[in-house]
Amino acid sequence: MSGHGYETGRLNLPFVGIATFGKRPYVADWDRIEADVAVMGAPFDFGTQFRAGARFGPRAVREASTLFSFGHAGAYDHEDDATYLGGDVRIVDIGDADIVHTDTETSHANIEAGVRAMLAAGALPVVIGGDHSINIPCIRAFEGQGPIHILQIDAHLDFVDIRHGVVHGHGNPMRRAAERPHVTGITALGIRNVSSTAKDGYDAARAMGGDFLSVRQVRKLGTDAVLARIPKGARLYVTIDIDGFCPSIAPGTGTPSHGGFLYYEVLEILQAAAEAHDIVGIDLVEVAPDYDHSGSTAILAAQVLLNFLGFIFHARQQRG
Repeated sequence: MSGHGYETGRLNLPFVGIATFGKRPYVADWDRIEADVAVMGAPFDFGTQFRAGARFGPRAVREASTLFSFGHAGAYDHEDDATYLGGDVRIVDIGDADIVHTDTETSHANIEAGVRAMLAAGALPVVIGGDHSINIPCIRAFEGQGPIHILQIDAHLDFVDIRHGVVHGHGNPMRRAAERPHVTGITALGIRNVSSTAKDGYDAARAMGGDFLSVRQVRKLGTDAVLARIPKGARLYVTIDIDGFCPSIAPGTGTPSHGGFLYYEVLEILQAAAEAHDIVGIDLVEVAPDYDHSGSTAILAAQVLLNFLGFIFHARQQRG
C-alpha cells in the first residue's frame, strides 16, 4: 500500500497525456466549474513595450506543471512535515480566455469574464499570463467581492498613469488597481533599478496607499518584518511578475532586471502570506518562454504556483 493513487490504471507520467495545469481535469463549460481552484490562461501580450512573447506563457507553464503531477496523494514536504495538495483540494483547468489580436479591450473583457466565472463558482482564481496588463481585468472582476489588498512581486512598479493615450498596457496595472474602490492598498516587493515608472508615478503610488520595497530592502528587513507591513486581516490578491526573480534563474521574460529575488526568498514570503491572510486570487505574468531555451523559467513559474496553492489550502485547513 503506497497510497499514491496510481496502483491501478495508468501510470500517467508527466510526459504522457494532455498538458492541463498539473494534469488536472479540464472544464470547458464556465457555468459548470466545481472546484476549490480554477486555473485560466490569459495569453495576451499586446501590452508589452519591449520583447513580446508572453502570449505563450500559459502553454509553457502548463507543460512545465506536468513535472509536478505524480499521483493524487499530494506532495510531502519533509521540512514542513506536511502533505500539500492532496486529493481533498479540487483543482481544474478552464482553458484560456479568448484573445482577439490587437484588441486590448475585447481581450481584457474576455479575461474578466473568466475570472468572474471562477469567483461565481466559489473557486480560487489563478490566472497565468500573458503580460502584466492582464492584471487589470482580473482586479476589475473582484468588484463587489469585498475589499482586497494587492501583494505584488515585481521588478517594476507598473504605476504609469497614461502615456500617448495608453492606459491598459503592462506599465499601468497597479495604477489602474489603485484607482478601484475595492482595492485598499498595494504592497510591492522587488522593485529595483531603473523603472519604467517615473518619479511622479512613485509619488502617486505613495499618495494612493502604495508601499514598495526593493530586493535589498526586503532582504535587510526579513520575511516577518515585510509581512508586518501588510494590514492585519487583509484579504490578499497576489500578482507575481516573473521578472521579480533574478534573470539568472528566470531569463524567459520580456523585461529582465538583474538583482532579483531567488526562489526561496519569494517562497517564504508567499508561505507567510498564506498563513497570515486569506488569499483570494492569484495571477502570474510575463513568462515569455522563447527567451529561455532551457525551460527553467516556466518550471519556476509552475513550481511557485503549485507550492503557493499548497500553502494556501494547508493554512485554510489549519485555521479550521
